[in-house]
Amino acid sequence: MIELAPRSASPIARFGGQPIAIAAAALVIVVVGVSFIALWRAYTGSAPETDRAAATRLLQARAAQASEQLVEKTKGLEATQQESIDQLQVVQDQLLTVRRLLAAQQADTRKLSEQVGTLTEAIDGLRHSFASAQASEPTAAPAPRKRSAKAKPRSARSANRSRAKARG
Repeated sequence: MIELAPRSASPIARFGGQPIAIAAAALVIVVVGVSFIALWRAYTGSAPETDRAAATRLLQARAAQASEQLVEKTKGLEATQQESIDQLQVVQDQLLTVRRLLAAQQADTRKLSEQVGTLTEAIDGLRHSFASAQASEPTAAPAPRKRSAKAKPRSARSANRSRAKARG
């Protein structure tokens, strides 16, 4: 029988005897890749690192601007809130003043009402005493008045009224 040489299971094992050739091929591939990248960057004129740095600076500037705007708006809101608080305090002071004036007016109204009641009672008392005084006196005919020459004659209507009052 003919004996065959043993076969290796991996393709790298075939090149096992030539490690220098593998290293040289890998070095060539790396050098070609690096030079291709360098030429591509030189041709396009942009480098990703500088683009990233510029984008980062731009984002930082936008963030700072947004932060400044937020600070300004916050200060504006604080000023508006303080104005509202001041206006509310003025309204509360005015309301307190109006309440005090209303209480004073109510007290004055009560005093006047009591005074009117007292006066009404006094008038009623006077009416009763006058009525009782008239009832106790004999009724006397009223004395006729003398007219002056300058006096105007009464109309028939006013004369009738006067007679009706005298009878009653």
